[in-house]
Amino acid sequence: MTDAHLAAPAPADADGWAAPTAAGPLAATVEVPGSKSLTNRLLVLAALADGPGVLRGALRSRDADLMAAGLRALGVGVTEGSSPSELHVVPGALRGPADIDCGLAGTVMRFLPPVAALADGTVRFDGDEGARVRPMGPVLTALRALDVSVTDDGSGTPTTLPFTIRGRGRVRGGSVDVDASASSQFVSGLLLAAARFDQGLTLRHVGTTLPSMPHIDMTVEVLREVGVVVDDSRPAIWRVEPGPITARDVQVEPDLSNAGPFLAAALVAGGTVRVPGWPTTTTQPGAMLGELLSSMGGTASLDGGVMSVTGTGEIRGVDVDLRAAGELAPTIAALAALADSPSRLRGIAHLRGHETDRLAALATEITRLGGQAEETRDGLVITPRPLHGATFRTYHDHRMATSAALLGLRVAGVAVENVETTAKTLPGFAGMWERMLAGDAAHTSSPSLPTGPVEGVAAR
Repeated sequence: MTDAHLAAPAPADADGWAAPTAAGPLAATVEVPGSKSLTNRLLVLAALADGPGVLRGALRSRDADLMAAGLRALGVGVTEGSSPSELHVVPGALRGPADIDCGLAGTVMRFLPPVAALADGTVRFDGDEGARVRPMGPVLTALRALDVSVTDDGSGTPTTLPFTIRGRGRVRGGSVDVDASASSQFVSGLLLAAARFDQGLTLRHVGTTLPSMPHIDMTVEVLREVGVVVDDSRPAIWRVEPGPITARDVQVEPDLSNAGPFLAAALVAGGTVRVPGWPTTTTQPGAMLGELLSSMGGTASLDGGVMSVTGTGEIRGVDVDLRAAGELAPTIAALAALADSPSRLRGIAHLRGHETDRLAALATEITRLGGQAEETRDGLVITPRPLHGATFRTYHDHRMATSAALLGLRVAGVAVENVETTAKTLPGFAGMWERMLAGDAAHTSSPSLPTGPVEGVAAR
């Protein structure tokens, strides 16, 4: 795979952020903000609920703020409470005309079209240049099968951004077949709005593979928590009954995948990194981190809601199927490039359709630093080689930036291009990373969040 298959690199920011190397073993506590996946699902459900609701501990990042702004464009009230992470949601009559900016957020571009189909009026979707190549066909084809008008700018049949939905204030519902091989978000987006369809929805996945099943399980769980009846007893078939969505006051779990690079840092540098607020049970794919990091030479334990990972600086290669947790692949790939033996990451072909082609991007950038990383049909084979400093390109992808930071802990001279792309899901990442290296005396936590409106979220 060549650079031609990748999103364009970000404009150079001088030489990039100089990823700090670790001077010795770590001893840090890192507080990570709320889950992006949960925040954006809960925002959609709150917008479709039978009354006002509150999200506490919600993530405030570009993706989450774009979701809130999109809902506000449709007529939903989304305002800050006593803190930026407290969001008050007041459902309203969904209506157009509206323009929705998806940025690079897969959840926005795939969760909001079924909501827009319930609006009365025209809703146009567009996003960043990189978003215009991300697949959208399955969810748009499903909406058309439900008699929703979906056109591109030339009145044709769209498969990517931009596109326009002409809502009539209701959706018939019924049954649809969807090939979600490229993204589980196609399933989740339709399920989240399905209780508001006249007939509900029976959705059948017809593809050869279904990645990120924990994210679909997450969607089913949050639907049930708001009183929606979901039958998922048959493999790859989901039935959502029509009915009300109960408004709630809900606490959002920390984002476990965003915790990944910090916990993995203990394996690279040695020492211990702790993340408080870790749930005992969760549908987040990041819950696999303890097992994954242990298999690569760390020691993981969960005690009193604190996940702790301890490492010695020695990293073992692995052969692992990451189909259920592809978002962890960039973190595991960075560790694999520093390991004592080759690694094979499998089941992640769908990462070619993320913010960039992550498989090509990881192979290209690990190779740029002197490593050996080769793409396979559904993943990567990484053979450790001596690494050297260089500019690590991120292709506007937040997880590329965090994987570069991990490599920089051991490899001097790694410059991370456009590290601020991490604001997509983790604003202030660079400062958090540097405080982690300073240790518990600096109490590594997410930075103070903005006190004013961000990306269209109005202050109360």
